[in-house]
This record gives sequence, C-alpha cells and structure tokens, in this order.
Amino acid sequence: MKKKENLAGILFSIPSLLILIIFYIYPLLKTIVYSLSFTNSKGQIVDFAGFENFYELLTDSSFYESIFATLKFSVITVILSIALSLFLAIICNEKLKGINLFRIIFSSSMGVSVSASSSIVLFLFHPSIGLINDILKFFGILPINWFTNSTYAIWAISFATIWMNIGFGFLVLTAGLQNISQEIEESCEIDGVNYFAKLFNITIPLLSPSLFYLLIVTTLKAFQSFGQVDILTGGGPSNSTNFIVYSIYKTAFSNYRFDYASTQGLFLLTLITIIMIVKFKLERKVHYQ
Repeated sequence: MKKKENLAGILFSIPSLLILIIFYIYPLLKTIVYSLSFTNSKGQIVDFAGFENFYELLTDSSFYESIFATLKFSVITVILSIALSLFLAIICNEKLKGINLFRIIFSSSMGVSVSASSSIVLFLFHPSIGLINDILKFFGILPINWFTNSTYAIWAISFATIWMNIGFGFLVLTAGLQNISQEIEESCEIDGVNYFAKLFNITIPLLSPSLFYLLIVTTLKAFQSFGQVDILTGGGPSNSTNFIVYSIYKTAFSNYRFDYASTQGLFLLTLITIIMIVKFKLERKVHYQ
C-alpha cells in the first residue's frame, strides 16, 4: 500500500515538476551558462568568458545607478502602498452606512492593467494639460515636467505603481482586520481603552501576519516593475528610472548583449534573495494568533 501511495504521489507531482523544470530550473541554468560566455547578436554562445561579465558588472557605473534607482523606487512604493492600504482598510473596517461601496471603490484598482494605469498617469502628469499641474497652479506652484525631470520622474512612476498596489493591499489587510477576534474588541471597549491605543497596541500587532505578507509581495512587485517604466519614461531621464529589470531588457534586446544581461539577471536574483532573507529574519516580530 505504501509503495502504491508513493507511486501515486510521484505521478501526481510530475506535471508540477515539469512546469518547475521548464519554466524555472532550465532558464536559471541557461542564464548561468550565458553569464559565463560571450554571445553574438543572435544570442548564440561564441566563446567562454569566465568571470569577465561579472567584472564588467562590478565596474559598470550605469548599473550602479540602476541599483540605486531600483532601491529608491522600492522604498517609496512599498512604504506608501502599505501605509495607504492600511489607512483605507482601517477606515472601511468601521461599521458605517454605505461602507461596502467604498470597499468596492478602494479594491477596484486590482482590475486595472499596467498599460491602462500608466496611460492614465501619463495624462494626469502631463506638463500642460495634466490635472496634477493644474492643482499645483492653483496653489501658486510652477508646473513640473514630470517625465523629463530626473528628480520627479521616479515619483510619477511610483504614483502609478502605488495605485495598482493599493487594491490588493486593501483586500489583504481588510481580510486580516475581519479575522481579529471580536472578543478582543469587546474587551477593549469594556476596559475603556481609547481608539488610538487599541489601534497601535492591539490591532496593528495582530495584523502583523497580513502586513508581513504584504511587505514581501509589494517588495517583489517593486523589483519586477517594467511596464510602467517602458510606457512613461523609457528608463530616463538620465537613467533616473532605469530600474534593474528595464536595464536587463535594454541590454538584451536593444544592445543585444545577452551574456551581460544574464549576468545582470543573476545579480538581481542574488539581491532579491538577500533582501528576502533579511525580511524573513524579521518574521519573529510577527504575532500569529
């Protein structure tokens, strides 16, 4: 019986193993081979490179700019996405009339594609007819060329990304809030605990599993951002929004350096792995019920 059960388990796991091998393990091995080789414009290996591509990566100042831009973008989008999602989830957790309508509105950004949200942001931040600059003019602030200014371009892309993240974050945190025991809420009311003391000392600590999950997901999304960069700025101006994923894309499909792009990809994998290890070390601060 045990042999039959083991055989059945192996047979059922074969489709998943095939998907894992074809779409994950094989591309990773191919990337490692490319990073150790020289390739031509067609992506064919022409010679063994050893660690020359890695040395080029370590001495490439433009790639360091991409790393800095990616980290800056990730910090902005992760912090603001989680903060706004938490704020909206707490508001919509109150028992108010018509609150379900607001829940639908706040979660609706989940259904917006990258291209659609980027197109809307392109209009909102337009230097002459954009709503954002019209608001700035109302307060006596000069219009800003959002997509051609290296200081502000990253904020325009961050706005599009945060907008897309809020819907998912709102749903996750709303589910977490509704999962908190009503007995705890009632005990706080009986003991006369004020709203903000309850929020910061009880609600948010009990919400930490959802917040931790959201932290991991939004970080991974930030490092994988591509569509909004391609549509809004194309990596410019002055490489201020040339994030690592977009840099890899340009290196491979604009400069036809598949070997060097593979090296960049391995660096990105290593960087994400290190960040995830550090974050999972913080899991000890998560309060599971």
